[in-house]
Amino acid sequence: MASNTQHHELALPRLEAPTRLLAVVAPYYKDVTDGLLAGAQATAQAAGASLDVVEVPGALEIPTAIGMAARSGRYDGFVALGCVIRGETTHYDTVCNDSSRALTLLGLQGVCIGNGILTVEVLAQAEVRADPAGQNKGGGAAAAALHLIALSRSWTETRKGGQPPPHDVIRLAGELEGQGKA
Repeated sequence: MASNTQHHELALPRLEAPTRLLAVVAPYYKDVTDGLLAGAQATAQAAGASLDVVEVPGALEIPTAIGMAARSGRYDGFVALGCVIRGETTHYDTVCNDSSRALTLLGLQGVCIGNGILTVEVLAQAEVRADPAGQNKGGGAAAAALHLIALSRSWTETRKGGQPPPHDVIRLAGELEGQGKA
């Protein structure tokens, strides 16, 4: 089935320093995750990054494994790969929502993560999305992690160069410091 959706692909960032990624894979639908992983591996290789792989029992365990690996300091970024297909119960909603929320929370703590956990209605949708020659969602997840790593490094370099880290001032009410009435 053809799709009218156009996909915009960003160029891979130029990584000055060696980059080490970890793909955390929940291989419940092994054919699907093999495709996701192949796409992630090709993208990592194209960017000159190394990619290690670990497997976990299911999508809910992916964020936990990434959190543990992030604390080890061995990796620059992470690629979450798995597939959740809607079934007859609400378990689908729990797995989709909780795995996504946990990855987001890790990201907000500064962990560079590309989310390649597919959430689909039927297996055929997952196959198209996982195919490296198709939608290549595994490659997209690796590219997202690499972009976040590049951003993080650019901000870290700014701090090391004696510049203060960039920040935004958010003020909901009142005046900013130094802005008094004339």
